[in-house]
Amino acid sequence: MRFRMGVEEEFHVVDAETGLLVPEAPVLLDDLPSDRFTGEFQLGVIESQSGVHDSPAALRADLVGTRRTLDKVASQRGLTVVAAGTVPLVPASSRGFGPDIRYTEMAGEYQALADEQLICGAQVHVDVPDRDTAVRAMPWLSPWLPVLLALSASSPFWQGADTGFASWRTMVWQRWPSAGPAGTYASAAEYDAAVDDLIRSGVITDAGMIYTDVRPSAHQKTLELRICDACPDVDTVVLVAALFRAMVVDACEAVARRAPLRPVTHEWLRAATWRAARSGLEGDLLDPTTLEPAPAHRVVCSMLKHLRPTLTAFGDWHSVAAATDALLASGSAARRLRTAAFDSSWRDIVGLLADLTHAAEDEYEPRPSAPITEANTCVA
Repeated sequence: MRFRMGVEEEFHVVDAETGLLVPEAPVLLDDLPSDRFTGEFQLGVIESQSGVHDSPAALRADLVGTRRTLDKVASQRGLTVVAAGTVPLVPASSRGFGPDIRYTEMAGEYQALADEQLICGAQVHVDVPDRDTAVRAMPWLSPWLPVLLALSASSPFWQGADTGFASWRTMVWQRWPSAGPAGTYASAAEYDAAVDDLIRSGVITDAGMIYTDVRPSAHQKTLELRICDACPDVDTVVLVAALFRAMVVDACEAVARRAPLRPVTHEWLRAATWRAARSGLEGDLLDPTTLEPAPAHRVVCSMLKHLRPTLTAFGDWHSVAAATDALLASGSAARRLRTAAFDSSWRDIVGLLADLTHAAEDEYEPRPSAPITEANTCVA
């Protein structure tokens, strides 16, 4: 298999002058191609869909082009878009739900939970051989997904305050009854039966409301990563996509050879996600190889060591290692935003996020904002 990958990115729509979130996604959609851009649950969010790509370089070029298109259309209306888990300035007037009857019904059923979903994520799709393999691969992936969350963490601010978390979006998102770690199932039929049971319970309305950290796509032969924040830096999205692809390849191979699966409890997985959301790259993470806490850079490097053969086989090792080192040296987007917020207004922070969202150059060159040292490099 080629194990191609694609990305869906969600963006906040904000007023370019005030930095306030505004419910203007429908206005932008009028001027954007409908095959690449869609509305979301909240009217202040717009989603883009990439093409399907074999290489991180091709995926990156696609995402950069998409962001430039969005920026051009938004700027013509005095707006801009921001790729981040949350934005700090969210007035009551920014709330509003898309016209789809499904969204209307969800808003009525979930009330305040629906109101607060002013958050954005980045979803990655990777090819899988078949739906049975996709379902059986999920528990192989789950222990490492919180590490990808830590790499993407970009949402420390909420409602004009610092939450203390690197990814507050995660804490908001996990309030859905179907969010969190994916379960372990023997087959696609068993998974689908569990989804049907949940729908019959009335707690969710349809299979599209399965909001687990990873899930088999309902419409494509892919596994979909859903745990990550939207990322201001497009290169972080590409890094996460390349890492997730390698994880999926390894997981599918493990399923094919019927390798024994090391059991990890649901409680540990939730704890690992909480830890990643709290600390990002600036504290401990839970290491899937030991099930113990360890400094984030050590856990990230452990992940890269684990994935190196597959990354090398795809020709991705050098670019992924360089991008990882650059991110570890610079710190998570959450840390960089906190540093900037020390002597800046919320409006300035939104402006910085907008600048970062649209700052990507045509050619990728990792540029850490701090020295790469023995303590933060994964390149042996």
